[in-house]
Amino acid sequence: MNPVAFFKCLADETRLRSLLLIAHEGELCVCELMEALDQSQPKISRHLAQLRQCELLSDRRQGQWVFYRLNPALPEWARLVMETTLTGNPEFIADNKRALAQMQSRPVRDGHCC
Repeated sequence: MNPVAFFKCLADETRLRSLLLIAHEGELCVCELMEALDQSQPKISRHLAQLRQCELLSDRRQGQWVFYRLNPALPEWARLVMETTLTGNPEFIADNKRALAQMQSRPVRDGHCC
């Protein structure tokens, strides 16, 4: 993975928040990110597509849901950057985590997460 492409992909706040929330939760779907970030479906989907294109995320389909998770093939240095950012800046996504925790009717996972 090219470090320049990695950091360019994370230069957008919505993409960075999405990626950190996904890293924290293990996996999330579009509707959960919409709730957590208070953004529209088209905007969230567009940013998720960019994160997939940067090879930071992978996805899996479960019925009508598509769940996004960190790409298991990410290099260790990229995982370390995300983990350090997440643990070193808990306030950055604290409001987003609260909004997600308050979400009603979250999709049920079939147990095959990550």
